[in-house]
Amino acid sequence: MELTWYGLSCFRLTERKYTTVVTDPYNGHLGLPALRLKADVVTVSHDARGHNFVEGVSGVVHQLSGPGEYEIGGVFITGIRTINDAKTNQNVIYVIDYDGLTVAHLGDMQSVPSQTQIEALELVNVLLVPVGGGNSLNAAQAAELVSMIEPNIVIPMHYRMPGLKLELDDVDRFLKEMGVTDVRQEDSLKISLTNLPEETEPVLLTPRI
Repeated sequence: MELTWYGLSCFRLTERKYTTVVTDPYNGHLGLPALRLKADVVTVSHDARGHNFVEGVSGVVHQLSGPGEYEIGGVFITGIRTINDAKTNQNVIYVIDYDGLTVAHLGDMQSVPSQTQIEALELVNVLLVPVGGGNSLNAAQAAELVSMIEPNIVIPMHYRMPGLKLELDDVDRFLKEMGVTDVRQEDSLKISLTNLPEETEPVLLTPRI
């Protein structure tokens, strides 16, 4: 499976002969270039302009914006509802399963969930976690959550980027909380069940914008 980041919380997940998924597409009014993506499925974690611009993705057959279990083109997607601290916007976590390889996208999660809620996620191979604060987890909260979930790979998202109009923290704060000094960086991440690290490894993706 190949995982590509387009900034904020927007990723594209592709695998040959399987459904292509785009998560949390944003509109062009946040300082980042407008998206021009193609996918079969779009997931929307919550109704906000940095996460719900489905019009920026062509070819969409299925739009998922709530909890539930879905099987689309060989990909299993589970939406799990969370409620943020402000109680003003419900957030949905999506666990996306490509033939046993699981990616969990946390959307705009604002607070560290309970151990019981964590266990509902079961095994997570790749964790896409917000780290920049604002309306989502800050660096310390994100690092705490990573230690609870123990994924093979953790990819930070939703942090400060050049041109972005949102007030978010730098990713360096998260890396410091994780105790990481030499982080792996990739343009995109190609992974399979046979090449996952045994210990949790942070990976920085270069945004494709």
